[in-house]
Amino acid sequence: MNISSRDNSLLRHARAVRDGKANELIFVEGLRLCEEALRSGLKIEAVIFSERIAKKERAATLIRELEEVAAKSALVSERLLASISYTKTPQGIILLSSRPATTEGEFARRQARTPLLVILHGINNPVNLGAILRTAEAAGVTGAVTTVGTTDSFSPKALRGAMGAAFRLPIWTDVDYSHAIDWCRKRSIQTICADVRATRTYTEIDWRRPTALILGAESKGLSEEEIAATQEATRIPMKGSTESLNVAVAAGILLYEAFRQRG
Repeated sequence: MNISSRDNSLLRHARAVRDGKANELIFVEGLRLCEEALRSGLKIEAVIFSERIAKKERAATLIRELEEVAAKSALVSERLLASISYTKTPQGIILLSSRPATTEGEFARRQARTPLLVILHGINNPVNLGAILRTAEAAGVTGAVTTVGTTDSFSPKALRGAMGAAFRLPIWTDVDYSHAIDWCRKRSIQTICADVRATRTYTEIDWRRPTALILGAESKGLSEEEIAATQEATRIPMKGSTESLNVAVAAGILLYEAFRQRG
């Protein structure tokens, strides 16, 4: 297959988005994630797909829909698609789209009367962050806040872990930790952090109230000052010599207790 200079330019642009060098766009790979992006109403700038996937009925339907709204499209060989793919096994279809709105105003506008938030502070593993967002949506969380220094919620790895939740869940990004805590305090949202040294277990917390769960970095958690800034700390009981749980696993346990209490 011959590729035009226009398509070459598009491939170079896709690599830049993939590598985080074009922050106004996100790199979405795989049939299901591309479907989720389209259904979420994101502005699609470009769709790039391989010859092989274009022959499959489900993919062909999606490609037609994407080409109706995308400014650019390119049919490329498997080899060229592999050259821009983020995965070891190329998924056959990639799109470049606008980022979902992540401002404070948009986040506040979409909040429920009794919010259940998750504040992710300093989490640097995109797979963990994506898994937390996926679990958060399933557990009825009304919004996620990521602080300054936390990994990008819309990086390719985080998007794969979230499996579409990042497109639907209200997310407020690059927030100063103290500002996030103060934002909750002004709105009478209780701030609960996870801390292995806490005296109260997670089942003793009243999660039915407007609540923000705060989770710290995988390696060191929250500092003493950051814990002191919250209203309460809670822990997950553990047996044996295990010192801590994976942050995504801990998030699932805590958020599903909130889900249980909220009925």
